[in-house]
Amino acid sequence: MSENNLPNPILITRLPALSQMAERLLAEPLVAVDTESNSLYAYQEQVCLIQFSIPGADYLVDPLALPDLTPLAAVFADPRIEKVFHAAEYDLVCLRRDYDFTFANLFDTMLAARILGRDGLGLAALLESEFGVQLDKRYQRANWGQRPLPQPLLSYARLDTHYLIALRQRLLTDLQSSGRWPLAAEDFRRMCINNFPGANGSPEPCMSMSGIYDLKPQQVAVLKELCAYRDQMAQRLDRPLFKVFGDKTLMAIAEASPTSLEGLYGLPGMTPKQIKRHGMPLVQAVQRGLKAAPIRLSRPPRANEAYLMRLDALRQWRKSAAQAMGVESDVVLPRDLMNMLAEKNPRRPQELVEALHNAPYRLEHFGADLARVLRIRNELPTGESS
Repeated sequence: MSENNLPNPILITRLPALSQMAERLLAEPLVAVDTESNSLYAYQEQVCLIQFSIPGADYLVDPLALPDLTPLAAVFADPRIEKVFHAAEYDLVCLRRDYDFTFANLFDTMLAARILGRDGLGLAALLESEFGVQLDKRYQRANWGQRPLPQPLLSYARLDTHYLIALRQRLLTDLQSSGRWPLAAEDFRRMCINNFPGANGSPEPCMSMSGIYDLKPQQVAVLKELCAYRDQMAQRLDRPLFKVFGDKTLMAIAEASPTSLEGLYGLPGMTPKQIKRHGMPLVQAVQRGLKAAPIRLSRPPRANEAYLMRLDALRQWRKSAAQAMGVESDVVLPRDLMNMLAEKNPRRPQELVEALHNAPYRLEHFGADLARVLRIRNELPTGESS
């Protein structure tokens, strides 16, 4: 079925309609989900659209028009309903951040494709290869916070979920036939409980900028004042921080610490237009920083050598195991598990069992290898490794 032959999506902008939709979703075994946010256009990112698809209906929920999304909480938390996402991690971060939703029973089509060793992992590539459907990529970086949303954006948004359930069915069949469904199921369960690193929705702390430890203490004080000005302007203009000034520009200004407009010329990112608009406030920020108390930073302690050796050994093992499976390395052992094992350094079999209590598939299939890499001398308990 072509896009032109699809029924119109149902736009949800009122609470009664939202409640009615939620009741219908609660009766479904499979619900496809996606979100659109405005991270490229606003100071404080927020979810601007939530798409749901079930057989026979596509819904577009407008959070900016609704005072309360509570009816959706039961859908996301219900373990009887499988929620199908594509590249779920960012969607989960945003939905947790904005609405404190909890999740049960997820299926991620991109993660499934990664576990199968597919080459094209984007939704557009998968839909084209599986169904011959071509998505229009023009709207991937659209401003989803604008209202009203143009019809082309609404049509684009609905396609992000319309085919997900059918795609899930095909990928599930392949996972089962390849014997990799238990691995996928394990990672889908982990997604429900993992707290992923925060989305780019709140201002980046000034003290975490790359290269900050190379600055002198007085330059750090200047940088702090420059960051405060950027944050103030970003709030006033309702723009992301990087659309006011990039981190590299602020670092260059802090390092040079110019006390006049002339000193701003030639610095990275400082165009004549930027200097005309922000020059004097930036110079004033530099001057405040030069008068402020120096800020002495201590570099984070370097990880001990034994930890780094364990981490390197685990990296080398998972690379080899991934090549044998035809997948990316982190499919075999995700970074959080690898770092945890290197840090905890389990010395006895039972400690390895406890460390991987949320990853039983990996314990069963990779436990013996991990024990060897970590130099756990005793054998794992019977049935815990193969």
